[in-house]
Amino acid sequence: MRWGFAAMLGGLVALPVAVSAHPHVFIDATIEVIFDAEGRAEALRIGWRYDSLFSMTYVAEQGYDPDFDGVLTAEEEAALAGFDMGWHEDFAGDTYALLGEAPLALSGPLEPTAAYVDGSLRSTHLRRLAAPVALGAEELVVQVYDPSFYTSYLIAETPVLTGGEGCRVQVYEPDREAADARLQAALDELAGSADAESEFPAIGAAYAEEARISCGGE
Repeated sequence: MRWGFAAMLGGLVALPVAVSAHPHVFIDATIEVIFDAEGRAEALRIGWRYDSLFSMTYVAEQGYDPDFDGVLTAEEEAALAGFDMGWHEDFAGDTYALLGEAPLALSGPLEPTAAYVDGSLRSTHLRRLAAPVALGAEELVVQVYDPSFYTSYLIAETPVLTGGEGCRVQVYEPDREAADARLQAALDELAGSADAESEFPAIGAAYAEEARISCGGE
């Protein structure tokens, strides 16, 4: 788990229920691809909208919104900023960029924002590509998934292209039937294991949704 929220949620899910309940957190993701003045992709702005159960639990654990009116004070909003940005060094941010099939390096999270709106925690952050990339024969592919499948991601809206005149974007969903079969096989293999949660296989990529951005000719 990216920042230790798994420990916070430990009171909500306990083995063996935790394994059968994978994933535990549900996020609607948004993607903005930012192009430079030369029409090259240079950064991604990623948005995460957390499910209401996780949001309520986190807000309560932090002592925010004690009157349960769904509105945080200015001080609480300020304290919330960056709440999900304390990443472990090896955490990839559950966002992966590729040029064709070649992985692209992304910066750590920049310019974080956070808010609590309509019972849901929402955050955004910027990821810069290590170097701007021109899109021609190959597409820019942006995937959102948690390898451990602790968190489930859906691309909730059509990704936004800022700049990049003449570029297009399409969202592709995974083969969920095949992914479910892999998940069930993993659950069957782990049935009865005392270390099921820590041993859970990295099958999150099977559920990856992705945006494919192309520029130039059809």
